[in-house]
Amino acid sequence: MSDKDATVRLAADAAGIAQAAQLLRDGALVALPTETVYGLAARADSDAAIAAVYRAKGRPDFNPLIVHVPSLAAAERLAVFDDRARALATAFWPGPLTLVVPLHAGAGIAPAVTAGLPTIAVRCPAHPVMRAVLEQCDLPLAAPSANRSGAVSPTDADHVLATLDGRIAAVLDGGTCERGLESTIVAVRESGWQLLRHGPIPQADLTAILGPPDPVLSARVEAPGQLAQHYSPGKPVRLGASEAEADEFMIGFGPVAGDCTLSATGDLAEAAARLYACLHMAAASPKPRVAVAPITNEGIGAAINDRLRRAAA
Repeated sequence: MSDKDATVRLAADAAGIAQAAQLLRDGALVALPTETVYGLAARADSDAAIAAVYRAKGRPDFNPLIVHVPSLAAAERLAVFDDRARALATAFWPGPLTLVVPLHAGAGIAPAVTAGLPTIAVRCPAHPVMRAVLEQCDLPLAAPSANRSGAVSPTDADHVLATLDGRIAAVLDGGTCERGLESTIVAVRESGWQLLRHGPIPQADLTAILGPPDPVLSARVEAPGQLAQHYSPGKPVRLGASEAEADEFMIGFGPVAGDCTLSATGDLAEAAARLYACLHMAAASPKPRVAVAPITNEGIGAAINDRLRRAAA
Protein backbone atom coordinates (compact mmCIF):
# COMPACT_ATOMS: atom_id res chain seq x y z
CA MET A 1 0.00 0.00 0.00
CA SER A 2 1.37 3.40 -0.91
CA ASP A 3 -1.31 5.90 0.18
CA LYS A 4 -0.27 7.37 3.56
CA ASP A 5 -3.96 7.73 4.46
CA ALA A 6 -4.86 4.15 3.53
CA THR A 7 -4.63 2.57 6.99
CA VAL A 8 -8.04 2.72 8.68
CA ARG A 9 -8.37 2.81 12.48
CA LEU A 10 -11.30 0.56 13.43
CA ALA A 11 -13.14 0.67 16.74
CA ALA A 12 -13.09 -2.58 18.72
CA ASP A 13 -16.87 -2.96 18.54
CA ALA A 14 -19.04 -5.45 16.66
CA ALA A 15 -18.85 -3.46 13.42
CA GLY A 16 -15.07 -3.01 13.63
CA ILE A 17 -14.50 -6.68 14.42
CA ALA A 18 -16.71 -7.74 11.50
CA GLN A 19 -14.88 -5.38 9.12
CA ALA A 20 -11.48 -6.63 10.32
CA ALA A 21 -12.55 -10.25 9.83
CA GLN A 22 -13.76 -9.53 6.29
CA LEU A 23 -10.53 -7.72 5.39
CA LEU A 24 -8.53 -10.69 6.62
CA ARG A 25 -10.67 -13.19 4.69
CA ASP A 26 -10.03 -11.04 1.61
CA GLY A 27 -6.26 -11.33 2.12
CA ALA A 28 -5.58 -7.86 3.56
CA LEU A 29 -3.35 -7.08 6.56
CA VAL A 30 -4.93 -5.91 9.82
CA ALA A 31 -3.16 -5.05 13.07
CA LEU A 32 -4.99 -6.66 16.01
CA PRO A 33 -4.66 -6.28 19.78
CA THR A 34 -3.56 -9.23 21.87
CA GLU A 35 -2.82 -9.49 25.58
CA THR A 36 0.91 -9.29 24.73
CA VAL A 37 1.48 -6.77 21.89
CA TYR A 38 -0.37 -5.80 18.72
CA GLY A 39 -0.02 -8.41 15.99
CA LEU A 40 0.04 -7.82 12.23
CA ALA A 41 -2.49 -10.44 11.15
CA ALA A 42 -2.87 -12.17 7.79
CA ARG A 43 -4.52 -15.41 6.77
CA ALA A 44 -1.91 -18.11 7.31
CA ASP A 45 -3.04 -20.19 4.33
CA SER A 46 -2.32 -17.50 1.73
CA ASP A 47 1.08 -17.14 0.08
CA ALA A 48 0.13 -13.66 -1.14
CA ALA A 49 -1.05 -12.44 2.27
CA ILE A 50 2.09 -13.73 4.02
CA ALA A 51 4.31 -12.15 1.36
CA ALA A 52 2.53 -8.87 2.13
CA VAL A 53 3.40 -9.28 5.84
CA TYR A 54 7.08 -9.68 5.00
CA ARG A 55 6.95 -6.64 2.72
CA ALA A 56 5.17 -4.47 5.30
CA LYS A 57 7.55 -5.44 8.10
CA GLY A 58 10.74 -5.73 6.08
CA ARG A 59 11.11 -9.01 7.96
CA PRO A 60 13.87 -11.58 7.21
CA ASP A 61 12.38 -14.54 5.34
CA PHE A 62 14.16 -17.03 7.63
CA ASN A 63 12.27 -15.81 10.70
CA PRO A 64 9.05 -17.86 11.18
CA LEU A 65 5.70 -16.34 12.10
CA ILE A 66 3.39 -17.30 14.98
CA VAL A 67 0.02 -18.69 13.91
CA HIS A 68 -2.92 -17.70 16.12
CA VAL A 69 -5.91 -19.99 16.60
CA PRO A 70 -9.03 -19.84 18.80
CA SER A 71 -8.61 -23.21 20.56
CA LEU A 72 -6.48 -26.28 21.15
CA ALA A 73 -8.73 -28.21 18.77
CA ALA A 74 -7.97 -25.69 16.02
CA ALA A 75 -4.24 -25.94 16.80
CA GLU A 76 -4.34 -29.73 16.53
CA ARG A 77 -5.69 -29.43 13.01
CA LEU A 78 -2.41 -27.73 12.09
CA ALA A 79 0.19 -29.41 14.30
CA VAL A 80 1.08 -32.61 16.14
CA PHE A 81 0.55 -32.30 19.90
CA ASP A 82 1.98 -34.96 22.19
CA ASP A 83 1.01 -35.27 25.86
CA ARG A 84 3.61 -32.67 26.93
CA ALA A 85 2.47 -30.04 24.41
CA ARG A 86 -1.14 -30.74 25.29
CA ALA A 87 -0.38 -30.34 28.99
CA LEU A 88 1.17 -26.91 28.36
CA ALA A 89 -1.74 -25.81 26.19
CA THR A 90 -4.23 -26.97 28.81
CA ALA A 91 -2.37 -25.08 31.54
CA PHE A 92 -1.67 -21.80 29.73
CA TRP A 93 -4.15 -21.38 26.84
CA PRO A 94 -5.77 -19.03 26.13
CA GLY A 95 -2.74 -16.99 27.09
CA PRO A 96 0.78 -15.75 26.31
CA LEU A 97 2.40 -19.10 25.44
CA THR A 98 3.56 -20.07 21.94
CA LEU A 99 4.35 -23.72 21.23
CA VAL A 100 6.75 -24.84 18.50
CA VAL A 101 5.56 -28.31 17.50
CA PRO A 102 5.66 -30.54 14.38
CA LEU A 103 3.60 -29.29 11.44
CA HIS A 104 0.86 -31.61 10.20
CA ALA A 105 1.33 -32.80 6.63
CA GLY A 106 -1.38 -31.14 4.57
CA ALA A 107 -2.07 -28.45 7.16
CA GLY A 108 -2.50 -25.93 4.37
CA ILE A 109 -0.21 -23.32 5.91
CA ALA A 110 1.74 -21.10 3.51
CA PRO A 111 5.38 -22.32 3.48
CA ALA A 112 6.72 -18.84 4.30
CA VAL A 113 4.92 -18.96 7.67
CA THR A 114 7.22 -21.73 8.89
CA ALA A 115 10.26 -20.46 6.94
CA GLY A 116 10.54 -23.93 5.39
CA LEU A 117 10.90 -25.71 8.74
CA PRO A 118 9.01 -28.91 9.66
CA THR A 119 7.63 -27.17 12.76
CA ILE A 120 5.04 -24.48 13.36
CA ALA A 121 4.81 -21.84 16.09
CA VAL A 122 1.21 -21.72 17.30
CA ARG A 123 -0.65 -19.78 20.01
CA CYS A 124 -4.18 -19.41 21.37
CA PRO A 125 -4.44 -15.76 22.50
CA ALA A 126 -6.55 -14.54 25.42
CA HIS A 127 -7.51 -11.02 24.26
CA PRO A 128 -11.30 -10.94 23.69
CA VAL A 129 -11.03 -8.75 20.57
CA MET A 130 -8.44 -11.01 18.94
CA ARG A 131 -10.51 -14.07 19.87
CA ALA A 132 -13.64 -12.52 18.36
CA VAL A 133 -11.80 -11.86 15.08
CA LEU A 134 -10.44 -15.42 15.01
CA GLU A 135 -13.93 -16.83 15.54
CA GLN A 136 -15.47 -14.65 12.82
CA CYS A 137 -12.64 -15.27 10.34
CA ASP A 138 -12.69 -19.02 10.90
CA LEU A 139 -9.08 -18.97 9.67
CA PRO A 140 -5.69 -19.42 11.33
CA LEU A 141 -3.96 -16.04 11.40
CA ALA A 142 -0.23 -15.48 11.18
CA ALA A 143 0.47 -12.43 13.34
CA PRO A 144 3.98 -11.19 14.10
CA SER A 145 4.29 -7.95 16.05
CA ALA A 146 2.76 -5.03 14.14
CA ASN A 147 5.89 -2.95 13.58
CA ARG A 148 8.75 -2.71 11.13
CA SER A 149 11.10 -5.64 11.70
CA GLY A 150 13.68 -5.14 14.45
CA ALA A 151 11.96 -2.05 15.86
CA VAL A 152 10.18 -1.66 19.18
CA SER A 153 7.02 -3.77 19.45
CA PRO A 154 3.68 -1.90 19.60
CA THR A 155 1.47 -1.91 22.69
CA ASP A 156 -1.19 0.50 21.38
CA ALA A 157 -2.67 1.49 18.02
CA ASP A 158 -0.59 4.68 17.79
CA HIS A 159 2.60 2.61 18.01
CA VAL A 160 1.35 0.50 15.08
CA LEU A 161 0.63 3.53 12.94
CA ALA A 162 4.02 5.07 13.74
CA THR A 163 5.76 2.52 11.48
CA LEU A 164 3.02 0.84 9.42
CA ASP A 165 0.63 3.68 8.51
CA GLY A 166 -0.08 3.40 4.80
CA ARG A 167 1.46 -0.09 4.63
CA ILE A 168 -1.51 -2.10 5.98
CA ALA A 169 -5.28 -2.00 5.51
CA ALA A 170 -6.40 -1.35 9.08
CA VAL A 171 -5.63 -1.38 12.78
CA LEU A 172 -8.33 -2.56 15.19
CA ASP A 173 -7.91 -0.28 18.20
CA GLY A 174 -8.35 -2.33 21.35
CA GLY A 175 -6.50 0.07 23.65
CA THR A 176 -3.26 -0.67 25.47
CA CYS A 177 -2.08 -4.29 25.71
CA GLU A 178 -2.31 -5.69 29.23
CA ARG A 179 0.90 -7.76 29.29
CA GLY A 180 3.03 -5.55 27.05
CA LEU A 181 5.60 -8.28 26.38
CA GLU A 182 5.61 -10.93 23.64
CA SER A 183 4.61 -14.49 24.44
CA THR A 184 6.87 -17.09 26.00
CA ILE A 185 7.96 -19.54 23.27
CA VAL A 186 8.62 -23.22 23.99
CA ALA A 187 9.79 -25.88 21.53
CA VAL A 188 8.54 -29.37 22.39
CA ARG A 189 10.83 -32.00 20.86
CA GLU A 190 11.17 -35.77 21.00
CA SER A 191 14.34 -35.37 23.08
CA GLY A 192 12.93 -32.80 25.51
CA TRP A 193 11.90 -29.15 25.47
CA GLN A 194 13.59 -25.76 25.10
CA LEU A 195 12.72 -22.21 26.04
CA LEU A 196 13.21 -20.26 22.80
CA ARG A 197 12.01 -16.89 24.07
CA HIS A 198 11.41 -15.56 27.56
CA GLY A 199 7.98 -14.03 28.09
CA PRO A 200 5.13 -13.53 30.58
CA ILE A 201 5.12 -17.21 31.59
CA PRO A 202 8.35 -17.80 33.54
CA GLN A 203 10.54 -20.85 33.01
CA ALA A 204 9.82 -22.11 36.53
CA ASP A 205 6.13 -22.54 35.65
CA LEU A 206 7.06 -24.57 32.57
CA THR A 207 9.54 -26.70 34.49
CA ALA A 208 6.85 -27.51 37.05
CA ILE A 209 4.90 -29.25 34.28
CA LEU A 210 7.64 -30.65 32.01
CA GLY A 211 10.68 -30.99 34.24
CA PRO A 212 14.08 -29.43 33.38
CA PRO A 213 14.62 -28.18 29.80
CA ASP A 214 17.07 -29.64 27.31
CA PRO A 215 20.40 -27.83 27.91
CA VAL A 216 21.46 -28.09 24.24
CA LEU A 217 19.82 -25.37 22.15
CA SER A 218 19.15 -25.60 18.44
CA ALA A 219 21.23 -23.16 16.38
CA ARG A 220 18.46 -22.49 13.85
CA VAL A 221 15.91 -19.70 14.11
CA GLU A 222 12.63 -21.50 14.84
CA ALA A 223 10.51 -18.68 16.25
CA PRO A 224 10.27 -14.88 16.46
CA GLY A 225 12.54 -12.96 18.81
CA GLN A 226 15.60 -15.19 18.39
CA LEU A 227 17.63 -12.76 16.30
CA ALA A 228 20.52 -11.22 18.23
CA GLN A 229 19.38 -7.64 17.54
CA HIS A 230 15.70 -6.96 18.02
CA TYR A 231 13.33 -4.52 19.72
CA SER A 232 15.72 -1.64 18.96
CA PRO A 233 14.86 2.04 19.53
CA GLY A 234 17.38 2.90 16.81
CA LYS A 235 19.92 4.37 19.26
CA PRO A 236 22.74 2.98 21.42
CA VAL A 237 21.33 1.48 24.63
CA ARG A 238 23.31 1.25 27.89
CA LEU A 239 21.99 -1.24 30.45
CA GLY A 240 22.38 -1.38 34.22
CA ALA A 241 22.73 2.40 34.54
CA SER A 242 22.26 4.04 37.94
CA GLU A 243 22.06 7.50 36.36
CA ALA A 244 22.04 9.04 32.89
CA GLU A 245 24.82 10.83 31.06
CA ALA A 246 23.97 14.27 29.67
CA ASP A 247 23.14 12.90 26.20
CA GLU A 248 21.10 9.89 27.37
CA PHE A 249 17.35 9.39 27.70
CA MET A 250 16.95 7.60 31.04
CA ILE A 251 14.48 4.73 31.53
CA GLY A 252 14.10 4.30 35.27
CA PHE A 253 13.00 1.43 37.48
CA GLY A 254 12.32 1.27 41.20
CA PRO A 255 14.48 3.80 43.09
CA VAL A 256 16.30 4.88 39.90
CA ALA A 257 14.29 7.74 38.40
CA GLY A 258 14.39 8.74 34.76
CA ASP A 259 12.75 10.60 31.89
CA CYS A 260 10.19 7.81 32.14
CA THR A 261 10.01 4.83 34.49
CA LEU A 262 9.11 1.20 33.97
CA SER A 263 7.77 1.06 37.52
CA ALA A 264 8.47 3.49 40.34
CA THR A 265 7.58 0.77 42.85
CA GLY A 266 9.77 -1.91 41.24
CA ASP A 267 6.74 -3.96 40.10
CA LEU A 268 7.95 -6.31 37.35
CA ALA A 269 4.50 -6.87 35.83
CA GLU A 270 4.06 -3.11 35.48
CA ALA A 271 7.59 -2.87 34.05
CA ALA A 272 6.79 -5.50 31.41
CA ALA A 273 3.58 -3.71 30.45
CA ARG A 274 5.43 -0.37 30.10
CA LEU A 275 8.68 -1.61 28.51
CA TYR A 276 7.85 -0.90 24.88
CA ALA A 277 6.06 2.36 25.65
CA CYS A 278 9.25 3.59 27.33
CA LEU A 279 11.39 2.42 24.41
CA HIS A 280 9.06 4.27 22.02
CA MET A 281 9.53 7.43 24.13
CA ALA A 282 13.29 6.91 24.04
CA ALA A 283 13.20 6.55 20.26
CA ALA A 284 11.25 9.83 19.94
CA SER A 285 13.53 11.74 22.30
CA PRO A 286 16.08 14.18 20.80
CA LYS A 287 18.75 12.62 23.00
CA PRO A 288 21.00 10.35 20.89
CA ARG A 289 21.52 7.58 23.45
CA VAL A 290 19.44 5.58 25.93
CA ALA A 291 20.25 4.40 29.47
CA VAL A 292 18.21 1.81 31.37
CA ALA A 293 18.20 1.21 35.11
CA PRO A 294 19.06 -2.28 36.45
CA ILE A 295 16.16 -4.77 36.39
CA THR A 296 16.08 -7.81 38.64
CA ASN A 297 16.34 -11.07 36.67
CA GLU A 298 13.73 -12.96 38.68
CA GLY A 299 10.48 -14.20 37.15
CA ILE A 300 9.26 -11.99 34.31
CA GLY A 301 12.37 -9.84 34.87
CA ALA A 302 14.29 -12.42 32.82
CA ALA A 303 12.02 -11.69 29.84
CA ILE A 304 12.41 -7.92 30.29
CA ASN A 305 16.21 -8.24 30.41
CA ASP A 306 16.18 -10.51 27.34
CA ARG A 307 14.40 -7.79 25.33
CA LEU A 308 16.71 -5.09 26.67
CA ARG A 309 19.86 -7.07 25.79
CA ARG A 310 18.59 -7.46 22.22
CA ALA A 311 17.67 -3.77 22.07
CA ALA A 312 21.24 -2.97 23.12
CA ALA A 313 22.90 -5.44 20.70
